[in-house]
Amino acid sequence: MIGKKLVGRYELMERVGGGGMAVVYKARDRLLNRIVAVKILREQFSGDHDFVDRFRREAQAAASLSHPNIVNIYDVGIDEGIHFIVMEYIDGPTLKEYIAQKGRLPVEEAIHITRQIAEALDHAHQNNIIHRDIKPHNILIGPHKHIKVTDFGIARAATSSTITHTGSVIGSVHYFSPEQARGGVAGQKSDIYSLGIVLYEMVTGELPFSGDSPISVALKHLQEPFTEPRQLNPNIPQSVENIILRCLAKNPSQRYDSADGLIQDLNTCLSPERLNEPKWTTEQIDDEDEATKVVPAIKDDLFETKVIEKPLQDTGAEHNKEQNGDAEGSTPKQKKKRRIWLKLAVMTLIILLLSFGTYQGVKMYIASQEVEVPDVYNLPVEEATEQLEALKLVVDASAERYHDEVEEGHVLRQNPVPGTVVKKGSTVRLTVSKGKLKIEMPSVVHLTEQQARNVLRNFTVYTMEEHHDEIPEGHVISQDPEAGELVVEGETEVRLVISKGKRTFKMPNLKGMTLDEAKAVAAEYQLVINEVRQGYSADFAEGQIYQQYPYDPGMEVTDGSKIDVWISQGPEIRQKSRQITVALDDDGNDDHPGRGKGKKKQRVKVEILVRDHQGERKAFAEHISKTKTYTVDVVVIPRQSALIQVFLDGELHHEEQVGFND
Repeated sequence: MIGKKLVGRYELMERVGGGGMAVVYKARDRLLNRIVAVKILREQFSGDHDFVDRFRREAQAAASLSHPNIVNIYDVGIDEGIHFIVMEYIDGPTLKEYIAQKGRLPVEEAIHITRQIAEALDHAHQNNIIHRDIKPHNILIGPHKHIKVTDFGIARAATSSTITHTGSVIGSVHYFSPEQARGGVAGQKSDIYSLGIVLYEMVTGELPFSGDSPISVALKHLQEPFTEPRQLNPNIPQSVENIILRCLAKNPSQRYDSADGLIQDLNTCLSPERLNEPKWTTEQIDDEDEATKVVPAIKDDLFETKVIEKPLQDTGAEHNKEQNGDAEGSTPKQKKKRRIWLKLAVMTLIILLLSFGTYQGVKMYIASQEVEVPDVYNLPVEEATEQLEALKLVVDASAERYHDEVEEGHVLRQNPVPGTVVKKGSTVRLTVSKGKLKIEMPSVVHLTEQQARNVLRNFTVYTMEEHHDEIPEGHVISQDPEAGELVVEGETEVRLVISKGKRTFKMPNLKGMTLDEAKAVAAEYQLVINEVRQGYSADFAEGQIYQQYPYDPGMEVTDGSKIDVWISQGPEIRQKSRQITVALDDDGNDDHPGRGKGKKKQRVKVEILVRDHQGERKAFAEHISKTKTYTVDVVVIPRQSALIQVFLDGELHHEEQVGFND
């Protein structure tokens, strides 16, 4: 399968996992140029149309979920009979692998992981999706311990027939609930039971039930107690063990009513005041049930007067009186009876009136002590608290949860629900939104750009480039937001500065500059003047730079390059002497110029002119009458000669040049 392209889009790169029902590959989405995970249904199931239909239906239902702790499902499809699901790729181990590597986990870390799983379950349950296969194998750990739950809805496609064919379902027997073990319907509380086993395994390093066969393990879920966590790990706080005990109650009615209830318990279980709380027992649930009783409402007709007519007795005397037309009136005895009946009637009326008044008073009192809980959903918690306290209700807003839609600081959930009539002084528990799930910004400084993009694949990344003296080309110099800042994955824009390496440029020409001028240029180019030396130069005036090393002008250099310079002391000066003899006793020759023709002259005017580094001057000027030798001093510099000229009586008779190296 490696190298195969599903629907011409998803190129399978390597196998990264697999179970009884499917095999998972790392793949590249060539359309969107991103890495994804592709789960391919095993061939033995692809021919079961009922199985495939449920597989696809549940995968599509899971795709409707959008939560930071649930692996995103991107696509569901079929290619040449291969059924596949494309989902988010998480570069990290499963929780099962992590537990195998670490052994039992620290309680704080286990609670942190459990809370994230519970958040994912709560979101799914609110959307009427039950996972049915919560186990560490289906929990992925991304960067910074960010948890992702996978395989939502897939477990529902596994029928009873798969228990004998797939290692996946057989492996799940250690984690499924008693109602699943007996073949009943799995519901929200089944997921809570499975999560309790996952938490048990994290804090103890062991499973609560094990056996030689899946059937024996299933029977233990139904019938046998398990070793309590604190017996295996005494460092577990009682509050944490209580959560496990309640999650693993064999009777679903004794477990948490919802994942949200579990989350609220997880939020406070590590509070100091709860660490040594009383041990949870099933009797606590029974007591709670006993304490809540439903009584009939008091009805107005309870106090209504019922008139019961008494049958008249036909006495002979009275009959005779009526027949005789007795006009004398009643006897005293009859009058007394009438008075008694009248008093009884009046007293009865008074009692009835008093009873009715008492009833109305009690009714009004009860009504005055009851209020209807208002709807404070999505209100700022301060405003919600103000409304509830105005009705003499106590507000508990300690529970917090991340939520993708409800703004941070607003009410996400309330209990009792709106419209419930409660007594004044009752507690209304509010769950406050923490906004969208925030994670610590990972550090990508010093990574290559591609490595950084892999780490930040769930962020929008922008880059810019600049030179840097220390960080190699192509590596990250800085990031914004900085590492450790809390950010919302998928919504945060990250700006990276990528190193272009050291800046290169052509070495400037420092020759002819003074040292101060050269230092100014070096600072502009971020160069370092290292050693400053002095020397003679015939080409550069004293105080000027006449040499730079090791970089000549025009060579490629980088920021921070060091360079040595030589400062001219002017040219090197050498003083030389020449012996010049003026002969007057003969005609002279080349070495000793004379007047010629053997003539003698008493006096001759001798002038010796010198032109050297110091300028032009007359070294000697006098009259002589006999041969004389002169010592002529000249000053010479490299590549420049001195000139000596001898004049006798105004005529040039001899000249010579004196070089620097002569």
